[in-house]
Amino acid sequence: MALDIAQQTELALLERQKPMNAVIDRGDSDVQQFYRNAAVLLTGGSGFLGKQLVEKLFRSCEIKKIYLLLRPKKGKTIQQRLAYILKDPLYDTLREKKPDFAARIEPIEGDMCQLKLGLADKDWDNITKEVNIIVHMAATVNFQEPLHVAGITNVRGTREMLELGKQCHNLKLFNHISTAYAHATVSRINSDVKEQFYPCPVPPDVFLDMIASIDQDKLISMTPALIKDWPNTYTFTKAIAEELVRTSAGDLPVCIVKPPVGNQQHPYYTV
Repeated sequence: MALDIAQQTELALLERQKPMNAVIDRGDSDVQQFYRNAAVLLTGGSGFLGKQLVEKLFRSCEIKKIYLLLRPKKGKTIQQRLAYILKDPLYDTLREKKPDFAARIEPIEGDMCQLKLGLADKDWDNITKEVNIIVHMAATVNFQEPLHVAGITNVRGTREMLELGKQCHNLKLFNHISTAYAHATVSRINSDVKEQFYPCPVPPDVFLDMIASIDQDKLISMTPALIKDWPNTYTFTKAIAEELVRTSAGDLPVCIVKPPVGNQQHPYYTV
């Protein structure tokens, strides 16, 4: 019987995964060695990419623990939200290979929109003592988000994460997840956007002072003139966040990752 397109695609993907699975089974890659016995703090772990990362880390590496920053939402506690997240079929293969992986995920109540990330003092202290790797993935990705909302989450939230990272005793990586489109501006249409730092539209400290001091309605009316070359508040604030990491990270071991988007036919692959 002829295979339908979905079956053909699945078989093709499984075939492409064989070399990677062989590397995973050996367990001796540089990435696996880097993550071995590490405690990871992940923000944005309830989103599409975040869930993929949790699954990949547990399936491919022998990590000690993942601290997952979550906030109560729609009447659900962070424990209830985590239980719901882990029901995703994405984790089916992982459940077969490592059925105890969920016991190594610890939800931490916090909020990217709050100062000090809304963390309780005991959680802040525990993170600084235990965490070796921070992956800061949380962001508002709504292209039409009011500028003050996008700024608080994407820029000020990043500032608070950097401060937390600086207080970690044994941090070996601060991984800031940006976007390939942070500097894909109107003026750069039909030109290459390279993996490098570009001039920032507004100095981060000036921007944070602006969203803290200007009336929200006035800021909304000013937004088109402020973002200028940027197509939306999402990419505008992500560009500022990159500059914040560049100028404020200090001695932190920082990596900025700029993923593109998945296409409609194969959302797990990037274009």
